[in-house]
Amino acid sequence: MEQEWDMMPILVCGDDLFLSLWCWYGEKGFDLAVLRKVWLFSCLHIKALLRDPSKLPEHLRSNIEIIQGDVTNITDVQQTVEGQDAVIVTLGTRNDLSPTTVLSEGMKNIIAAMKKNGIECVSVCLSAFLFYAPEKVPTRFSDLNADHQRMLDYLKASGLKWIAILPPHLTDNLHGDYTVSHGSSPGRAIAKCDLAAFMLDSLSDPAQHNQLCGIATNVNA
Repeated sequence: MEQEWDMMPILVCGDDLFLSLWCWYGEKGFDLAVLRKVWLFSCLHIKALLRDPSKLPEHLRSNIEIIQGDVTNITDVQQTVEGQDAVIVTLGTRNDLSPTTVLSEGMKNIIAAMKKNGIECVSVCLSAFLFYAPEKVPTRFSDLNADHQRMLDYLKASGLKWIAILPPHLTDNLHGDYTVSHGSSPGRAIAKCDLAAFMLDSLSDPAQHNQLCGIATNVNA
């Protein structure tokens, strides 16, 4: 799954989910693959658009240029995108499952800012529920899933080199073997560290561009 990353710097746009995915760097054991990612992470110039920068652990701050703001504010997004080569999007609503357009409006702003700055590649974390028929999505997630669908629709119409990553349940497990499939979900869970790694790797892997990517940890037979 390792890809050579030859585009830098990189933008990460998000808040709570961003922190959940990326804070494993430097914290999770001594797995060789993780150490390679730690090294790669430290070599990139990363900008992060965060609502609450105080949540970012101290050990990450030297590697990240923080922009405090909101993805629904086009000025904040434009400031964050400027000068970058690629985008990773990990937007979330925390624990709020009520009807929303915050995610899709944020996605529209990101797409507009990318086009203005000539940025082509974006990987976006959505949800495996998008592989379900709408009536099969658990009712409590239906409103959030609808906004994820709007995000995906904007991506498909953007003309960008996008990667839509639709993960299942996220775990705190260490790095493991995982499978990526196009158009379907290969399993029921994925380690946060592996999801984060794939979001980065996929940007420089043309085979993943303009694909709906399911991802899951391999389960030993």
